[in-house]
Amino acid sequence: MTVTKASTCCAKGNAECACAKQATCSCGKQSALHCTCSKATAENDVTGPRCSCRARPAGECTCDRAATENATVSGSTCQCGARPADACTCEKAADGGFNPANEIDFTTSK
Repeated sequence: MTVTKASTCCAKGNAECACAKQATCSCGKQSALHCTCSKATAENDVTGPRCSCRARPAGECTCDRAATENATVSGSTCQCGARPADACTCEKAADGGFNPANEIDFTTSK
């Protein structure tokens, strides 16, 4: 079985997208893309430039890489201007359809 992850995923290990697991909704402790507060409509449907885990909008990262992810981009940028040129995370990225919410965690015992 092949594990699919974003080309820009901030992995810590073989195939785990650590930041996607750490990312939370801005209004609480729910996982990103699984927001249940009043911002759910907007936050559960992220489009355009996103953090490297693609679960949050660019500049609004909530994982342990937030300081790096949310810093102003300098030098060459992606067409959207919010990400480095070699790390585009919008729909125009080579794997722009990637959505970490569709991942299944087979590592959790039941």
